[in-house]
Parts: sequence; structure tokens; C-alpha cells
Amino acid sequence: METIWLKNPLAVYTGTSEDARGGVVISGTTIIELIALGCEPQNKINVVVDASQHVMTPGLINTHHHFYQTLTRAYPDALNKELFHWLKTLYPVWSGLDEEMMRFTTEVALVEMMMSGCTTASDHHYLIPTGLENAIDLQVEAANKLSIRAIFTRGSMSLGEDEGGLPPRNTIQTEQAIIDDSHRLIREYHQREDGAMIQIALAPCSPFSVTTELMKETARIAKNEDVMVHTHLCETIDEEDFCLQRFGLRPVDYLEDVGWLNHRTWLAHGIHFNDEEIKRLGKAQIGISHCPTSNMMLASGICRNNELEAAGVKVGLGVDGSASNDGSNMIGEVRMALYLQRLRYGSANVSHFDALRWATQGSAQAMGRQDIGTLAVGKQADIAMFKLDEIRFSGSHDPLAALILCGAHQADKVMIAGKWRVSDGQVIGLDLEQLLYKHRNAAKRLAEKVLAMR
Repeated sequence: METIWLKNPLAVYTGTSEDARGGVVISGTTIIELIALGCEPQNKINVVVDASQHVMTPGLINTHHHFYQTLTRAYPDALNKELFHWLKTLYPVWSGLDEEMMRFTTEVALVEMMMSGCTTASDHHYLIPTGLENAIDLQVEAANKLSIRAIFTRGSMSLGEDEGGLPPRNTIQTEQAIIDDSHRLIREYHQREDGAMIQIALAPCSPFSVTTELMKETARIAKNEDVMVHTHLCETIDEEDFCLQRFGLRPVDYLEDVGWLNHRTWLAHGIHFNDEEIKRLGKAQIGISHCPTSNMMLASGICRNNELEAAGVKVGLGVDGSASNDGSNMIGEVRMALYLQRLRYGSANVSHFDALRWATQGSAQAMGRQDIGTLAVGKQADIAMFKLDEIRFSGSHDPLAALILCGAHQADKVMIAGKWRVSDGQVIGLDLEQLLYKHRNAAKRLAEKVLAMR
């Protein structure tokens, strides 16, 4: 087993108080030693990697995405709309997804994230039209092929627009089908040990797309199987109005009513909470996925990160779907989070360290992971390394701050579970040109399906 020393990085963010300016030592899948500035490793080293031109961080962790949406970036009919109208425009498009499209869109989303320094990706796939019942299986296959750590949330929609919900009927499933498949996916794919590469969580899409009964049953399954649960919540005021009209409850009250207000839950967006609700969320150890670019694109609002963290909420970072971002770039999302949160709190109250924390240990904690998210002895060797040799960095002084402030967009090297997966900015062993050719054709074919239905 090789022992690798990533030696003398230009700058390093560990997420802890430990000094790792002399580098990080990896054996197998884990970090076994942090080297202080000017010191030598205590372990015997087989491979030395000169990191003196690299800014090093824990692998970035994405807490919320919709991979299938890479096929509908900048989709003309969905431009300049807010959430509910945007969804109603795109649901009929997405109902045309098939297995081939799902394969290529998953691979492109994962590759895009890996190239931006992401080592753990979570996807919320809730749209399962007839013929795509094995969508999550295809995603697991793609993640294994690329050797990226992934948390796939088995999404669901069961409340059609004819029953007062938002999605059209051809995009929903029966509740029994959803429950049965949730059990199957946990049984077949969910890994529970430290270093798990594939995990399954359960994820009804939102309060306006599933029934109360399904929300309650999902909570029961999650408790019995000891898995996490995920959903969209408090993204818009429209959602708040929907919950008040349909359930007679504000969204957080509804969450408690269906048994979701506990440490197994992380929520996407989490923008429109009042002060009392934030205290309750913190007490319940809820996780929140902050999605700054999407929140700006759809004009949904600004998440209250500082108050949430102060209350004990675990705040992570997500790129959200590639039709509301319209990308899957994690290091770019760190910069967006920094600037959007400064708009709320002021530049003196949000630093680049805060943004990096949300994208690493905050994300890990939000999704119930203790083995990733920091550079520390015993943690998984998930590491992102960035060069500052592009024109955008010329004249910069603080390398770690420059990584965010000057707009890094691509990692030079990425290690996942102790193995290099990105080198010289490219995913090892991948024919990117061929993948993009297939992906573009799939996007074109999906658009042609929509035209044929009109």
C-alpha cells in the first residue's frame, strides 16, 4: 500500500485548527498524518507529490442537485420565470426523459462537479416517468464508473395537478411503487460503513408534489432503516402560501406534523424561516443546503446562513439543478455563496473561510457524514488541489482568498478515497469529447420530443 505525501502546498484549508502547511500524508483511503510547516513525516513515504503550486482543500461536497437538468440548460421557454411557473414549463419537457438520456446527463453532471473539485455529490432525482423506473440504478452505475462518492436521494412525486399538486400526472408514481422502490434501493445500494462510496436517502420532492401520507411513511422508513431524508422546503413564499392553504400549517409546522423534524433531515434552500422556526430547526439538528446561484436565478430569496448556524443548524452548499444554475461547478458555487451572504450580512461578517466551511464540513454534517469534509487524521482522503496560474489570479497575494475571490473554476487535481480521479484538470480515463457529443445529442432529442408533442 502506497503512502503518499502531498508536500508543502502553496496554501491549505483543513477545516480544523491543525497545521498542515507542510502537507498531508495518505495511506490507502485515509489521511494518516498532517505535516506542520517545516516538519517531516513520521511515516515512511513511497510517493512524494510536489504541491507547492497548489491550493489544497478538502474535497468539495455538493448537497443538492438535479442531474437530469443538464439537458435543459438555458431552455428558452423557461427563461425569466419564478419557481412555480418555471416548474410548470419544464415538467412536460422532463417527462420525456429516457434511460439513455439519464445515463449521459448523470455522467456529465458528475464529471463537471469532479472537474470543479467536488468529491461527494448528492442528487435529488424525483421525476420518474414510465420507462425510467430504474433511474437511480443508472445513477449508481455512473458514479461507480467514475469512482466518485455519491449520495443518491430516491425522490418522488405522487400528488398530480389534478389533485391540487404541481406536477402533471405523467410525471408521478403511485405511493406503493415509491415505497417498494425505496426499500429496494436501500437494500441493494446503501453502504453504512465509514468511507461509503454510495448511499441512499429518501426524498419526496416537496410538500406541493406528494401527499401527507407519503411524507409520514417516508419518515417511518427512514427511522427504521436509519437513512437520511431530504426535500425542498421554504424555497419561496408561494410554497408557504400553498402549505397554509392545503394543510393549514406553515412549512416547518408541517414538517414536524409529518415526523421530519429530526437529525436525519436535510432541506434544500431553507430561505423563508422566521426566528422561532430557526430555533426549532437548530434544536432538531436539521441540515440546510444553501443554493445561492439557483436562489438568485429564480429570485427566491437569500438563505439566513448566519442565524441558522448560530441556532445549531448544519449549513451546507448545493449547486441545485443545472436548469436553475445553469451549471454544476462547486468551486464557483463557493464564490456565489460568499457574495450572496455578504449581501445579507455585510462584507465584514462573511469570509471566504465561511464559504469553504459550508462547502466541506458543513455539507458533510448536513448529510449525516462524519468521515469526510475536513483534512484530518482518520478522515477519508478526499482532496481538491487548485493551481493559481490563470490570468484571473495574476497579482493576487493571499492564495486561499484568491481561490475564491478571483473566481477559480477548475481543479487541477482531485483525489477521492486515496485515488487520483482528476489530473491536469481532466477526469482520468474519460473521453470527455465523446461524452459531450452524446450528451448534446440527448439534449437535442429531448427538445425534439417536446416539439413533437405540441
